[in-house]
Amino acid sequence: MEGDVRRVETFLVFGPSGPRLRSNPDTRTRMAELDLSIIIVSWNTSGILGQCLTSILSERKRSPHLRIETWVVDNASTDDSTAMVQQRFPWTRLIANRENIGFARANNQALRQCLGRTVLLLNPDTEVLPGAIPTLMEFLQKQSDAGVVGPLIVNPDLTFQSSCNPMPTLGREFWRLMGLDSLLPLSIYREGDWDLTGAHKVEVVQGNCLLMRREVIFELGLFDERYFMFTEEVDLCYRFLQRGWSVYWLPTARIVHYGGQSTRLVAREMFLELYRSKLLFFRKTQGRWGGLVYKLILLLTALSRITLGLMKTEPLPQARQRAGLYLGLVRELPSL
Repeated sequence: MEGDVRRVETFLVFGPSGPRLRSNPDTRTRMAELDLSIIIVSWNTSGILGQCLTSILSERKRSPHLRIETWVVDNASTDDSTAMVQQRFPWTRLIANRENIGFARANNQALRQCLGRTVLLLNPDTEVLPGAIPTLMEFLQKQSDAGVVGPLIVNPDLTFQSSCNPMPTLGREFWRLMGLDSLLPLSIYREGDWDLTGAHKVEVVQGNCLLMRREVIFELGLFDERYFMFTEEVDLCYRFLQRGWSVYWLPTARIVHYGGQSTRLVAREMFLELYRSKLLFFRKTQGRWGGLVYKLILLLTALSRITLGLMKTEPLPQARQRAGLYLGLVRELPSL
């Protein structure tokens, strides 16, 4: 059994008259009330997860007209994540998995049970800034061609992070891996040069915060569960675009992203997982030969990074770490 759903006896409803506790709501009542389902997949992020949920609670209080449910899917954390959620945030709907089943499968668990007309996928290492959620929801409601919309993502000091990207292609991946975007940005957008007062059509928004229409994701199919972590949002945006929906970046909605809280714990494994997932994407979208070409691109770029590390073009500890990661990638390529 991949998960054990721990349903709290009460949950918090925010309505025009303010917050109130309601016990054991039946499905029909919840369906009539819910505008949004927020889904957070967490693994050993207790402290930062608490901060994320606190920001959601504040946002809900600022928008009492919205009917919102929040799901936390815990992937077998060894810290006190599940106890913390139950004790401090009993209004969440908690799924506590007995093993780490990955990001895509965990999201699908909640997607199959949530009842919001729209769904916000949110990383636990984020903080929702005031007005972000209703701004995203209002845009999605008014923009009839929008299937997915993502916010502007900032660092804790409010400087910009990358929030969206062009769709990966074999050429763009080679360009990115060779570090050529500084000469000509082909695999990245320069969002800082764009107008920040309106929405922009893009190809991919970052998966740490994206809002989508629930009925459309069920039409397209849920997340491909072969992705353990990384690239699943690229695959999702690709499918939305293929079916004629648009993907938007909305910089008037903003969230803080603290970045990599889970993946830092297993950096080498996540580095390999990143390229395993990218390889899956190219096999899906460009067939067997696309996968073979991408393996060749990875081999060439990995060898170049290892060579640069041996030439000591950066401080020795960083050079050794980077060379070790790419050497591990070369070793694993045949089995990827």
